[in-house]
Amino acid sequence: MRIVVQRVKKASVEIAGEKHAEIGQGLLVLVGVETGDTHDDAIWLAAKTAALRIFDNDEGVMNRSVIDVDGEVLAVSQFTLTASTRKGNRPSYIRAAGHDTAVPLYEEYCRLVEEATGKKVGRGVFGADMQVALVNDGPVTIIIDSHLRE
Repeated sequence: MRIVVQRVKKASVEIAGEKHAEIGQGLLVLVGVETGDTHDDAIWLAAKTAALRIFDNDEGVMNRSVIDVDGEVLAVSQFTLTASTRKGNRPSYIRAAGHDTAVPLYEEYCRLVEEATGKKVGRGVFGADMQVALVNDGPVTIIIDSHLRE
């Protein structure tokens, strides 16, 4: 699994012209699931998301987590994070997990983040055409790949 974590002042996801979910200060997380990903990947990434120290402390040093700042999380599934661009100019999504694998792992990731933060995670809709809006704070954007954890 691969996630892109963005520290935001606010973020929202709109589907068919209607606001589906929105958060204030916190994290917008784009979630990509690859073939071969497992429950262990979701566990590791959820723990990493909740504990990631990318919010400023009183001295202006990034040393606080989303939990520490009482922030919110919005998680949006995004299969394009699995793209391979090694050959040509048209990305290949062959590594993207199918619906039967990706949806349960995305939902598991969201549930585990909820457990870790004690707050409901805002969500997009898997496979929907979504418009995501955000005010990136910093900007701070971190890419985390569960396959690179060791």
